[in-house]
Amino acid sequence: MTPAPSARILVVDDDPGLRELLASYLGANGFAVIGVGDGVAMRAVLAEGGIDAIVLDLMLPGEDGLSLVRAVRATSAMPILMLSARGEELDRIVGLEVGADDYLPKPCAPRELLARLRALLRRSQGPQPTSERKRFGPFELDMASHRLWRDGAEIPLTTAEYQLLEIFITRPNRVLTRDVLVDQLRGFDRDPMDRSIDNRVTRLRRRIEDDPANPAYIRTVRGEGYLFHPQGNEG
Repeated sequence: MTPAPSARILVVDDDPGLRELLASYLGANGFAVIGVGDGVAMRAVLAEGGIDAIVLDLMLPGEDGLSLVRAVRATSAMPILMLSARGEELDRIVGLEVGADDYLPKPCAPRELLARLRALLRRSQGPQPTSERKRFGPFELDMASHRLWRDGAEIPLTTAEYQLLEIFITRPNRVLTRDVLVDQLRGFDRDPMDRSIDNRVTRLRRRIEDDPANPAYIRTVRGEGYLFHPQGNEG
C-alpha cells in the first residue's frame, strides 16, 4: 500500500548516511522525506507545519530523543517511530512511556521500518469503515476520526492511545489478558510479558481517569489483566 502523496515524514538522526538511506527508500515508496540531524532543526521544521509522522533517533547531539518526544506530545498526537542503537528494553519502555507510538532497534531493516510507518499512518489518518460513535461516562469516541471528547471538549489521543482505547471500548466488561491485548494491537509484536502493555494502559488512564491511581474505567484484575467498565464508578 503506497501512502498518500501528501504524507510527509521527518527523519531526525545525526547519521547523515542513515538519513540519506531512509530518504531514498521511503521516497521510493511514496513518502516525501525531510531529514535533519538534531532537535534544533527538528523544531524548526515542525514549526513550519505539514509533517505527518516523525522517525526519531533516541541518541542525538544536544537535546535527546526522549525530551523531543515529550515536546511534540505537548501539542500534537502525530505518529512517532523511535529508533535506538542501544536497543535496550529500558529504552523501549521509556520511549513508549513518554509518548512514542512504536520503537525499533538500530540497525533496522528499511522494509520493516516502512511497514511500521505505514501502519502508524493508516491508524492515525485513515478513517474506519463506519462513523459509529461509542460513549462511556462523559466521553464520546468517534471511531471514524479517532477523536475523543469529554463534555464537548476534545481530548488529544496518540495513535497508541486510540488503538488501546478502541480495543477496550469494543470489549467491555470482560477481562483482557496481556496476551490478548498484544494479539489485538495491530502491528504490535512485543513480548506480552514485558511492561510495554502496562505502560500503554498507564498513559491511557492519564487521559480518561479523574484519578489514574484509582481507575474507574480501566481496572486491573490482579494476576489476569485489565477490565474496561464503560459506566466507570457506576459499573
